[in-house]
Amino acid sequence: MCRGLPDARWGLVESAPTAWRAERRGKGLDIGRPPRHDLRRVVDAILYVDRTGIPWCCLSYDFAPWETVHGYFAAWQKGGVFHQLNGILRQLVRQAEGRSIEPSACVLDAQSVKTSANVPAAGWGIDAGKKIAGRKRHLGVDALGLLLAVRVTAASVFGNVGGIHPLSRIATSNPQVRKAWTDTGHRTGAIDHGARPGIDVEAVRRDPAVKGSKVIPRRRVVERTFGWLTHHRRPARDHETRPHRSEAMIRTAMIDLISRRLIRESALSWRDA
Repeated sequence: MCRGLPDARWGLVESAPTAWRAERRGKGLDIGRPPRHDLRRVVDAILYVDRTGIPWCCLSYDFAPWETVHGYFAAWQKGGVFHQLNGILRQLVRQAEGRSIEPSACVLDAQSVKTSANVPAAGWGIDAGKKIAGRKRHLGVDALGLLLAVRVTAASVFGNVGGIHPLSRIATSNPQVRKAWTDTGHRTGAIDHGARPGIDVEAVRRDPAVKGSKVIPRRRVVERTFGWLTHHRRPARDHETRPHRSEAMIRTAMIDLISRRLIRESALSWRDA
């Protein structure tokens, strides 16, 4: 049987799925019929797919039928459950680190990744600079590298255009944010767009005199977040047919990472062997 969430981690993530089910039944759905599937095992299955990268139809028989698990995943993505859960866990981490529960600054960046063969041709493009055919992830994170907003587009979309949506989302859901750092690809549109809600957007430039790889202040925070995501095979390469499902997979990976961080549980990798 596949190992599921320990009690400590389930206690952190159960509130949002449980509230979603209660609200759904409160609207007159499924009246008179008890739930057939344990929400804990559904969450286990979604995290298992995200971590291992297997197709939905290859989900182990230890879990609910894959059609059911995928149905919950789609419903939770549409209902904002993953977004809500990310916010709850992020506040807990910030509180544990001795910071205010809401951030006052953020970092923006984009990453181009290859897509699998099942992604429709209309859903991807070519990043001419990185020589990658696939999709682009536009992320906004706080000073700890925790996710604030995400937007998935075709790789051909310029960072200056795609980065506006995460900045708008951050300005709406986190009005305390007054400072944002980004790379030079976001410098024009993002700066003008951030000025409207009162966010000072600063483009962090690479020192042209430095050759080779160099850690860039501020931007290293979001680059580290991109590195965290690659520990999960599903978002390491975009397998989702729709961009908003890709965003849900990224949020799911962050839920897994943050919940482990809160209970100080490390995930084993080949380096630990």
